Amino acid sequence: MDHISRVGIFLEVAKYESFAGAARALGLTGPAISKQVQSLEEQLGAKLLNRTTRHVSLTEGGAIYFEKARKALDDLNEAEQQIHELKVCPTGKLKVNAPMSFGTQFLARPIATFAERYPEVELEINFNDRLVDVAAEGFDVVIRIGSLEDSSLIARKLAPCPIILCAGKKLIEKYGLPESVEQLSDYPGIVYTKHAQKEVWRFQKNDGEILSQTLNRNFSANTAEMLLEACLQGLGVTLLPIFSADSYLRSGELVALFPEYTSYPETNIYAMYPQNSYLSTRTRLFIDWLKDSSKSFTWR
Repeated sequence: MDHISRVGIFLEVAKYESFAGAARALGLTGPAISKQVQSLEEQLGAKLLNRTTRHVSLTEGGAIYFEKARKALDDLNEAEQQIHELKVCPTGKLKVNAPMSFGTQFLARPIATFAERYPEVELEINFNDRLVDVAAEGFDVVIRIGSLEDSSLIARKLAPCPIILCAGKKLIEKYGLPESVEQLSDYPGIVYTKHAQKEVWRFQKNDGEILSQTLNRNFSANTAEMLLEACLQGLGVTLLPIFSADSYLRSGELVALFPEYTSYPETNIYAMYPQNSYLSTRTRLFIDWLKDSSKSFTWR
């Protein structure tokens, strides 16, 4: 039996703290298991296990060897799986979460096209605005829009998503364009209720100075769609993500106020996934697919 096989047997004995338990798990006899561990100890010139009639435990050297050997075998198994997946069509389940409005407008078609391209991948798509627990709910990929914060997730930027202070034509016809940020206090405001600082617009000047202005709350809603419609109807100024406002800014139905200032902090669209040592081929391909698809976003 080769060295790697002996290492695997040793790991099983340490896991079960028993030669008999390892034998049952591996389909071998107890004496065969004991012989292979003894051969490994002789090869290393060190005792790895303390043996009694009822219990097996790791020696100090055995504990060190156990941790290093387990990591090494995990890496080997991961490499074998990656090579195997390179030779075959990716398979398995892929569970994805994305914000409702953005997902419906900009991800539905790319995801459906991905599913057509890779029919062996079982996609489970969840569009909603709830902040899901990625690990507890078993998500492989989540799409999040915002500023990048410290997280247990790995993030890959898909596209910029600036937040634009907007006013509709109807509001401008009634009030005129504000000449200074301070004049916004004279305008009705539309507020997104899910935002942490609901009424506050934070912005950065060209010189890097960061300022803020509080908007009046005359209308509030918890979806970008409602904010957009209220703004189009002239109910107030509001902060909109570029993906909601872009087509209306192009048509002139919406006007960007103070475009010389940039909303702060910087906001982007990210694909995020758990910090696993192994990233499956299907997950990697899916994120690459979304990254390529993001190049066609109109505001880019």
